[in-house]
Amino acid sequence: MPGILSKANNFLGIGVKHTSFNNSKIVILSVPLEKTVSYGKGTAKGPREILKASHFVEFYDEELGKELCFSKGICTLKPLDFENQRIETALQKIYKTVKFLINENKFVVTLGGEHSLSISPIKAYLEAYTNLSVLQIDAHSDLRDTYENSKHSHACVMARVAELTKNIVQVGIRAQSKEEAEFVKKNKINTFYARDICTKKFRKDWQKKAVSKLKKNVYITFDLDGFDPSLLPATGTPEPGGLFWNETMSLLKLVGKEKNIVGFDVVELAPSKYHPASNFVAAKLVYKILNYAFM
Repeated sequence: MPGILSKANNFLGIGVKHTSFNNSKIVILSVPLEKTVSYGKGTAKGPREILKASHFVEFYDEELGKELCFSKGICTLKPLDFENQRIETALQKIYKTVKFLINENKFVVTLGGEHSLSISPIKAYLEAYTNLSVLQIDAHSDLRDTYENSKHSHACVMARVAELTKNIVQVGIRAQSKEEAEFVKKNKINTFYARDICTKKFRKDWQKKAVSKLKKNVYITFDLDGFDPSLLPATGTPEPGGLFWNETMSLLKLVGKEKNIVGFDVVELAPSKYHPASNFVAAKLVYKILNYAFM
């Protein structure tokens, strides 16, 4: 297991009393993996910048009226190292680390890095929990069988997940290939397209409809390009027409209220000096999901 980051570098900048491994229910795992990015690069720096920005996120959640970081404890591990490793080896390392943490009864938050990494924690959680759905918030379906001669591309991650489970709910999709569209229809993947959300196809209760498709236990994989680029532009492929903050928080809160969030990842932040606020939005998102998971 990686070592533990100090207060100067950990999530939220909290002291040792609430960040030791033994005293923390929550573990932050930084995964600076970037091996198959095809457009905007820089996701390897995402975990570090999320942690830095988190020092400016309030401990107190004004919506839920609590300081989760002190009641549950949050241990931030040192980043995994993937130098000179093939992506297959890197993914196996992530999987083994998350599996170990789950066996230690920890709630694991994985910070990326490119989206390809998500197959590893998802696989570990599928082995640990029955009756589990994967909630994917994303601009892209990521259901290509291969992309740029790789089955482990960020564009293929949900195809790899679908080999393990078809219990997938996609939200915010607004860019896909013909192959992916056909896959969604053939396999009856529950997909809530951004355009349908925007045009009120599901009326005002689209969040409720999405949650109704989820099993009892839920793993969330959150690609930050699911957000509209006006909210978070610092991501690899900022597709227009995305989700906004309040509607997304309403969805996540409902998931936390009606289901059991068992773990999650936040991926595809590509930090930019021109858009530093994106780092803060990502850090705030991580803490909000945690608060909803432990309501």
